[in-house]
Amino acid sequence: MSHSNALPPLHTQNPLKRFANRADDYAKYRPSYPTAAIDAILNSNSLGDPTKLRFADIGAGTGISSRLLADRGSWVWAIEPNAAMREAAQPHASVEYRHGTAEQTGLPNQSVDGVICCQAFHWFEPVAALTEFRRILKPGGQVALMWNDRDREDAFTEAYTDVIGQAVDSRYLERLDRKASEAEALRTSHLFTNYRALTFPNTHQLDRAGLVGIALSASYVPKQGDLHQQLLANLEALYNRWSRPPERDFVTFSYRTNLFLANVSA
Repeated sequence: MSHSNALPPLHTQNPLKRFANRADDYAKYRPSYPTAAIDAILNSNSLGDPTKLRFADIGAGTGISSRLLADRGSWVWAIEPNAAMREAAQPHASVEYRHGTAEQTGLPNQSVDGVICCQAFHWFEPVAALTEFRRILKPGGQVALMWNDRDREDAFTEAYTDVIGQAVDSRYLERLDRKASEAEALRTSHLFTNYRALTFPNTHQLDRAGLVGIALSASYVPKQGDLHQQLLANLEALYNRWSRPPERDFVTFSYRTNLFLANVSA
């Protein structure tokens, strides 16, 4: 599907509600983030002992990234406006899930050492979000924006992207393929300094149900109607072509995990 008109900014596309009926698939099938990327968040600016750090995970969704930091001993406020996403999140003793938005987190001034936004910043109004991050960060605190971007040089990942493209408004794919460009707002913000960009390889294996589930976890993918039925048929054919049961009853996505870091300006 294609449309000639440019897609309006994603933060105007009902980001607070559009994942409400995707939460279960999101929790089950979305990829995690590489250990090296979490290492970089914790160590790239010598934040100190992870067990003494407090983070705000903004747009935390079902808490994938929150739990990765909490597993290292950090405390995490997982800020997520969508109740269904919070309810689908796996509990963790060091994660507190809270209602809030990127522009109004509800957290106290200078209350966190770090802010992370994983697979989320492109849904925020960037200036208002960065202003809020600056408010809740301690002096010298760090912002980390991170995305798993599909590696279009990988043959299977490209084939999957083509299948999705037959079922959705192509403007979403075009826009979301460029979502890491949203980090430009962080690079140019007078509120932050010491900007740096890092990239890590990442892979994600899914079985037959997982291939369907990860597709349906995307907010722009149809969940009913003719396009939905055609998508299911195309995903089935894709899985049959790329898996090799019983020895390899799964397919493997390839991602580039892009991480952008900056610190509060003096």
